[in-house]
Amino acid sequence: MRAAVLHEIGQDKLEVVDDAEAVGFGPGKVRIRVRATGLCHSDVSAMSGVLPQPAPFIPGHEGAGEILDVGDGVTGLTQGQRVLLCWLPACGSCPACKRGQTQLCLAGFMNAGTPNFKRPGGDVFGFAGTGTFTEEVVVDAGCAVPIPDDVPFDIAALIGCGVTTGLGAAINTAKVEAGSSVAVIGCGGVGISAIQGARLQGAAQIVAVDPVESRREAALRFGATEAVAPDALADAKQRITAGEGFDYVFEVVGKSATARTAYENTRRGGTLCVVGAGAMDDNLQLNMFELFFDEKRILPSMYGGGDVLRSYERAIALWRAGRIDLESLITHRVPLAGINEALEQMRTGAALRTCVEI
Repeated sequence: MRAAVLHEIGQDKLEVVDDAEAVGFGPGKVRIRVRATGLCHSDVSAMSGVLPQPAPFIPGHEGAGEILDVGDGVTGLTQGQRVLLCWLPACGSCPACKRGQTQLCLAGFMNAGTPNFKRPGGDVFGFAGTGTFTEEVVVDAGCAVPIPDDVPFDIAALIGCGVTTGLGAAINTAKVEAGSSVAVIGCGGVGISAIQGARLQGAAQIVAVDPVESRREAALRFGATEAVAPDALADAKQRITAGEGFDYVFEVVGKSATARTAYENTRRGGTLCVVGAGAMDDNLQLNMFELFFDEKRILPSMYGGGDVLRSYERAIALWRAGRIDLESLITHRVPLAGINEALEQMRTGAALRTCVEI
């Protein structure tokens, strides 16, 4: 089957091959025909080595498709069923799951170290235990989440990661209060979803911050009250908050420099919500006095900071009701053969979300 493969970490281009095979099907597993997958910045970060991932690997973790086959012992899933792929399924029995923090379950990460593809030259990994830049993938049954018939595959794919992450950061993690002031640093697909989440929560002022003009323009369409380049953030802080700082600041880039900027633009007693996935050797520096004296809450948000299955259902309900716009998040559509063009659009900021139609 066809798949897009990264041979070595640090390469910036994928090779589209036709000799890949999805492996590992058996009890507790399902085989899925991928129909649509989103290109998330985390895929680019894994390719560059910012996020740990063994190679060679097939990127992609934001996908949707149809079940081709169901392994022994799998219940609740049937051949032909439409599903989205959850890259971080909950086991239901670990301490995190029992506490209700299913987004912190590590069971899915255990599968990330096991190759789930092969080619004539050897084993191939799937990013985050999935790998959706391919025609078929074999995953644990818990990774396959049924979707209603009225949800298109491209919308379902977005809900599988970026939308859930951004909406959840505002609703679950930060719990944005009505009438508050918000700044969102980084306005790709996840940042735009955080903006929509803050708008849903009733934020009075939402400032989108991004160096790319087209992303700033998009942020205004999705609910930001104004959009500024990074060098204009200080002026916005002064105008909107009289210099005090924003009630909530979302860092959706994944770099210590922008996290520090986010901290400095959060008011005393306010909330800094860290959404971006960064490198293990990129350290955020805070001195002990400011940490104590400013009493700013620093809240990391992993996969939307809540139960992902409930978050999926909420996103679908909001989309159906017209409360969130998911169609407009997809600014580019490409076939699998055009994946490298899509990667370049992602790196330059030209695309909010690219849908790869397979």
